[in-house]
Amino acid sequence: MNEHEIPPPDGRPVDVYLDLLRVRMENDDYQLLLSVVEPVLQAIDEHQMPTIDFSLDGDNAEALPQEIRDEAALVIATAVTGRLDNEVVEISTDETGPVRVVTDAATASDPERLGEIADYLKERHRQNEELRGIAEASGLPSDF
Repeated sequence: MNEHEIPPPDGRPVDVYLDLLRVRMENDDYQLLLSVVEPVLQAIDEHQMPTIDFSLDGDNAEALPQEIRDEAALVIATAVTGRLDNEVVEISTDETGPVRVVTDAATASDPERLGEIADYLKERHRQNEELRGIAEASGLPSDF
């Protein structure tokens, strides 16, 4: 068992991470973060897919500071993985531009793995564009 996989003595890793953020962040920023992650954390606890009013990368995301979006992604990743070593990395490709991805620390520091993720992003973008073209040609909505 690795150090980052050892369960914290006083609760779930996500609770420990939230406690650390509460100490580190300004109160208003922390409350904003909680408003974003609480519905997701509750849905995870209830094993349901959440309905989120405030997306981390949708139309409303511009109102949410990047630092809060990154922390929200890390909180959610910690809840899902149980790991405290998650990192946000930015991967840029010609097809997608910059994309922020949450991954473990080992992957974040491995250029080969980051290259594989970039390749996946390129392929996914290509597939989405192909599907968008099919939808448009079929008269279907193409805003996915």
